[in-house]
Amino acid sequence: MVQRLLLLMEERPETELISIPATPRVSTPEILTPSGQRSPRPASKEAKSSNAWTPTSFISPRFLSPIGTPMKRVLINMKGYLEEVGHLTKLNPQDAWLPITESRNGNAHYAAFHNLNAGVGFQALVLPVAFAYLGWSWGIISLIIAYCWQLYTLWILVQLHEAVPGKRYNRYVELAQAAFGERLGVWLALFPTVYLSAGTATALILIGGETMKLFFQIVCGPTCSSNPLTTVEWYLVFTSLSIVLSQLPNLNSIAGLSLVGAVTAITYSTMVWVLSVSQQRPPSISYEPLSLASPSASVFLAMNALGIIAFSFRGHNLVLEIQATMPSTFKHPARVPMWKGAKVAYFFIAMCLFPVAIGGFWAYGNQMPNGGILTALYAFHSHDISRGILALTFLLVVFNCLSSFQIYSMPAFDSFEAGYTSRTNRPCSIWVRSGFRVFYGFVSFFIGVALPFLSSLAGLLGGLTLPVTFAYPCFILAFSIGGIWSMVNDGLKLKFFKPS
Repeated sequence: MVQRLLLLMEERPETELISIPATPRVSTPEILTPSGQRSPRPASKEAKSSNAWTPTSFISPRFLSPIGTPMKRVLINMKGYLEEVGHLTKLNPQDAWLPITESRNGNAHYAAFHNLNAGVGFQALVLPVAFAYLGWSWGIISLIIAYCWQLYTLWILVQLHEAVPGKRYNRYVELAQAAFGERLGVWLALFPTVYLSAGTATALILIGGETMKLFFQIVCGPTCSSNPLTTVEWYLVFTSLSIVLSQLPNLNSIAGLSLVGAVTAITYSTMVWVLSVSQQRPPSISYEPLSLASPSASVFLAMNALGIIAFSFRGHNLVLEIQATMPSTFKHPARVPMWKGAKVAYFFIAMCLFPVAIGGFWAYGNQMPNGGILTALYAFHSHDISRGILALTFLLVVFNCLSSFQIYSMPAFDSFEAGYTSRTNRPCSIWVRSGFRVFYGFVSFFIGVALPFLSSLAGLLGGLTLPVTFAYPCFILAFSIGGIWSMVNDGLKLKFFKPS
């Protein structure tokens, strides 16, 4: 047999396929191959005389491969199913019970709404304060660098959501654990993300309650009753409204609220800087950066300003959570609609942040109060602008705070329910879920009443949350020291349980 094969190889040209003579089984019909398929052509007379069947290829004979067999159809169908349905992801059954991953029918529109609602808010109103510390040149350069940097880190987070095949990192802490290890990841990511969720919710209660009080004073005017609500009571009103809205079950269900928050944020941001620029500037205005007696104090003041800019680009702790609400397959990965929505959202975020920072500093210069451009507008032009426009501006801020409270509280709700479901091995009932959210709302209210100065720590808290957004923990110390120095130098009125 071997000698005959060598002889055939010497006689035939190199380009011709080599055939191996083989004797089929007696029980196999002549027109069938051993794999059960029909032969591509009838046997010739020479083949019949030698009782031999010639396969089509020396390398891959048909009886040794699934080509052209039912196995091929099975593989093709399986491949198409995987491309259409999704990855072979090891799903955690608990995810179907939790608010962030309970619904996975999100899309690019939902991503744009959520990112806009999380990215634009009250923190944009204090950007002119940073410009008052840095001046025109360094203020604009710092804002541009911070915007481009956080946009790049946002793209990284979107890509890392499914960096490992078969695994989706649905939460920021999960990604940190995968990168730094189970214990170190929790230590590095838990505190910044908890602050950005719970701390921002508390600050929203303070700002929302105070804005509701100002709105009532503008609308009511001199005809107000002799016994108006106190600041704490307005905090309680805002907290009650937030708790009612927080009964929506999951992250996808608040897409409508996120749309309201995005529209109101864009509207009042535009109104604030347009009204400020259109009015006459205060006398003795100056655009020179605020400086202190010692060079070291000026450096720490500048670091505090950089911390304010860093705090204005919050929302990265929610990127993976927003992307987790989308379906993902091999053919249609979740990163595609997420990035489309994020690009649209951050285009509008830039259209809000840059005009507010530049226009606010141009209108008020170094006379910008620490409360930001909204406080400056009310202090300098409350008698020049109609009460209706001022009331509308403050009302839009209240709506935005109510909407932002929901999306920033969702990770906390998710943590509460994750602890409950892991212990009981069953989903939360409506009453348990409502109880968690009522408890969270009133704990945030209590913290806001106990620490009413929390919303004024933008520089310090911006430094503490820097790793989440910019992914460079080495800068956390510098910005935090700048915020601490600002408090030491300027002083801070610590009025525990005594809101103004």
